[in-house]
Amino acid sequence: MAILLIHSGNVSRRSHFIHIRDYAAARGERFLLVMSDPGWETEFVDGFVQADTSDLAATVRAVDGLAAAEPQRIRGVVTFSEHSVPTAAAVAAHLGLPFVDPLTAETARDKYAMRQAFERADLEQPAFGTATDVQGALALAERIGYPVVLKPLIGGGSSHIRRVDGPAELSEHFERLRDRAWSDLEYDPLHRILAQKYSGAFLIEEFIAGGEISVESIVVDGHTHVVAIHDKPLPANGPYFDEYFYATPTCLPPAAVRDIHAATAAAHRAVGIDIGGTHTEFRVRPDGRLSILETAARIGGGPLFQTVLTSTGVNMIHAVIDLALGERPRLTAKSMATPAGFCQFFAERAGKVRAVHGEAVAAAHPHVHELMIYLKVGDAVDVAPFIFQGYGHAFFTADSYEGLADVSAMLQETVRLELE
Repeated sequence: MAILLIHSGNVSRRSHFIHIRDYAAARGERFLLVMSDPGWETEFVDGFVQADTSDLAATVRAVDGLAAAEPQRIRGVVTFSEHSVPTAAAVAAHLGLPFVDPLTAETARDKYAMRQAFERADLEQPAFGTATDVQGALALAERIGYPVVLKPLIGGGSSHIRRVDGPAELSEHFERLRDRAWSDLEYDPLHRILAQKYSGAFLIEEFIAGGEISVESIVVDGHTHVVAIHDKPLPANGPYFDEYFYATPTCLPPAAVRDIHAATAAAHRAVGIDIGGTHTEFRVRPDGRLSILETAARIGGGPLFQTVLTSTGVNMIHAVIDLALGERPRLTAKSMATPAGFCQFFAERAGKVRAVHGEAVAAAHPHVHELMIYLKVGDAVDVAPFIFQGYGHAFFTADSYEGLADVSAMLQETVRLELE
């Protein structure tokens, strides 16, 4: 039998491949891959086919060809990539295998449709609307009230997102952000569909003051199992929203945690997510009320699954594969959570890499378990709002929750990018 991964290129997912490979080997399953430009990924798999995963029909045809040539039947489809969720849903539906259905997959990627679903479910969220031009954006922002957040209708990783504080700032940035987002996100399988559906519009949302958290869950037969809650201890007030530092377990009180569990389950029901791993984000207002930002029908990116695994003992990659194979996932957490976190590294300006400093020193720290730099000398690096992740990450533990901030600060001080 075989497990099929629908994937897009991202070096931060190397550890995902290791865990999938080990899972498959332990079960006697073949590990198959579909992606548009496989490279290092082929080292970990038993078979692959190259396909444009932004084209749903082409990917389904490629999978049919792979399945026909394979000695083992494909019995599970997974993805750990945000924009590959609709493609994986299409493939799973074609093969008659467990996954969120294609409509749910689209709703979980279409940020305006998701907001409408949350509205129908009466979930507290930012005021929102769409605009195709500056005049419409100004009128909408006036109704919502400044500051507002400009956001693309597809995408992830806080890319192409900006807070603006007044009409002049909105007028300065709206068209450039809108046009750049639709141009940069052409690789997305929903790009053409949503560009036509919304006539090239941009999402405008109320800015919610307060802290931010992410919730990692596994949904089994429509029932949400919250596995971990990550705090984002550094303020995220804009104008950009780079995700520097995550820490788990949360320091929020038990009553707030109960509210988060209930709101996360309600968000899944609203969107229609009844199976698989999810990544849900909330703002926590100063008065403690939750305001949902979004939920995704895939687990959190980068090393987030490793912080969950280290903190709780639950392997979310294995749980997602279990569900894809029609089996019950193992979700029993250890009795005492281990403080775990990760951080990303971001360039201070755009440019070309001359050198990376401090990598070996940072990696040698006893609490640092993984440090990856994605770039090499000569590579170009960009900055917010036109990036979806940093130029590297580190995954670490500490003896206490407070100690996570110390490790994160040490990493940010030690790892330095030198640009031409």
